[in-house]
Amino acid sequence: MADRLFALRKSSKKYFAKIYTPNVKTALIAIVIGVVTGVLIGIYSLLLHDLTNTFFGVNSIFELFGIPVWCIIFIPMLGGLAVGLLNKYFLKTRYGVDSVIEAAALHGGKLKAKYAIVEAFASVITIGTGGSAGKEAPGVLMGAGVGSLAAKVFNLRGKSLRTYLGCGAAAGISAAFNAPLAGIVFVVEVIYGELEAKTFIPIVISAIFSTFVFNVFFGTDTMSFPNYVMLNPFKEIWLFPILGIVAGVVSIFFIKCFYFIRERFTDLKVPVYLKPAIGGLMVGIVGLFYPQVFGLGHTFIVEVVNDPFSFTIGLLLALVVLKTLAFSFTIGSRGAGGSIVPSMFVGAMLGAAFGLVCEQFIPGLTVQPGAYALAGMGAVFAGTSNSTFTAIILLIEMTQDYSMILPFMFACVLSNAIARTANPDSIFTEMLKRKGYTIRGGREVDVMESIVVKDAMRSSVQTVSEDNTIEGLYAVIQSSTHTGFPVVNKGGELTGIITVKDMQDRIKPGNPDNKQFIKEIMTTDVLVAYPFETLDVISDRIVVNDVARLPVVMKSNPKKMVGIITRKDVMNAYNKSVLTKVHRVGEEQAKLETEEETAGEEMAEEVTEKIEEKVNEIKK
Repeated sequence: MADRLFALRKSSKKYFAKIYTPNVKTALIAIVIGVVTGVLIGIYSLLLHDLTNTFFGVNSIFELFGIPVWCIIFIPMLGGLAVGLLNKYFLKTRYGVDSVIEAAALHGGKLKAKYAIVEAFASVITIGTGGSAGKEAPGVLMGAGVGSLAAKVFNLRGKSLRTYLGCGAAAGISAAFNAPLAGIVFVVEVIYGELEAKTFIPIVISAIFSTFVFNVFFGTDTMSFPNYVMLNPFKEIWLFPILGIVAGVVSIFFIKCFYFIRERFTDLKVPVYLKPAIGGLMVGIVGLFYPQVFGLGHTFIVEVVNDPFSFTIGLLLALVVLKTLAFSFTIGSRGAGGSIVPSMFVGAMLGAAFGLVCEQFIPGLTVQPGAYALAGMGAVFAGTSNSTFTAIILLIEMTQDYSMILPFMFACVLSNAIARTANPDSIFTEMLKRKGYTIRGGREVDVMESIVVKDAMRSSVQTVSEDNTIEGLYAVIQSSTHTGFPVVNKGGELTGIITVKDMQDRIKPGNPDNKQFIKEIMTTDVLVAYPFETLDVISDRIVVNDVARLPVVMKSNPKKMVGIITRKDVMNAYNKSVLTKVHRVGEEQAKLETEEETAGEEMAEEVTEKIEEKVNEIKK
């Protein structure tokens, strides 16, 4: 009996091992990340809705207690003070979308989950008290935090960390906007900077489950818009590229304004925890006269898109500038929140104003101004975030309509092109650039450009002779860990390269003895690298040509091989240099933050001493 039970348990383990493959495990963890992120986004949305209604709803505290309307200027200030104190005593590390990009590109996906999730919920205070920011960054942070936490719980290491970071970020965007496709594309386009086949499926799974959970248990609080039709495309489609160009210029203004104000707050000699309160006060003053800038602005965006004729061109253009300023004061002063929704707000106002101008001066237009508002919304988003495809997909998912996809694409593509011409970095990567990193395609460009091949290659190369037979090559492969080898002639000169794939594709059938020679099936048009080429050039060459290794030869004699460099060699050299740079930049950043905090505290002490001196003089 015991033997039967032992045999049954053994067979069950084998059966379970066959089913519970690494791919299945990855999919299950992706589902968990999606479900948990969907729940957190739902709780976040409920809290944000309740807090916003408390101060800005129909039955706000101003209505209930008869508080004068002008006191509204102090609500964002109090919210900023609360966030500032939270930062001082609970958040040792501040996070944003740029931090998730940094974690994916430089830290192998490592992120401190606790701080990411707390930072996300801190934005409830900022936005709920009128701060002009978006909830997409909190969504990305919550998802990324859940992904990092899942990796820790399941004791995962290596590339899995980066995979689950992306799963969480996609889940956060998907639930926040009720747009799973946009969430997936956002991670590929913004967080990773490239499409990675191994990570794509788990990202899709997380996005689907996050959106499903949010919709089922919390409903949808996202923006929805009407459909528009262009009846005379030859006459009207050219207007959308013009809008795209204008949106590109506005995108540049949006980014420049934000970083200008952020630098002013960095230089401001007051305690760091007071800066969000000062930024909040600025927002409150703007909002007293233009309350549309408060909070997310979802409701006003929908109103403008649905009925732009209810608003004047002057008001819409004023809000383009004022919303940009309000956002810059909110986040530039170290408030919590994101940039996507504010950029969409600015784009909607710009597009609606553009549409109204066209309606007045170009007779016979069939496209309503609301369509231009939608196009502007996507175009400014694309221009500020360098995520054209995400913007297009988001517009499609919000409208559930493909009829206007061509003009929307024109606007988004041109806006991004104009913005990148003036500034190659998006609003996210510009933050990293100011910290000392230049991220392109998910990699640190400066590091790749600073390492040459000779410092990353291996000088010891395992080669095979062109006169060797396939039978002899099989023996070499069995005793080696490599799947490809440079081929040399009797004089040791490079004549080709042979891989396992070459053998599979080119060995003649009906030749059981494998008497073919290597030179008959090898690749003679060999891609090579030179010792003083940089890794960014080599990396592109490897990816574009889909090869795993490049023989390294002398430029003066392309037949003389001095080493070999593989994908793994490139990544190892990159990772080693990145770790060094991250450590150095981290020390410099910590030093600057300490100096900023110390300067603020010294200023506060100086002001306190002066006040005490005045009080003593009065007493005397």
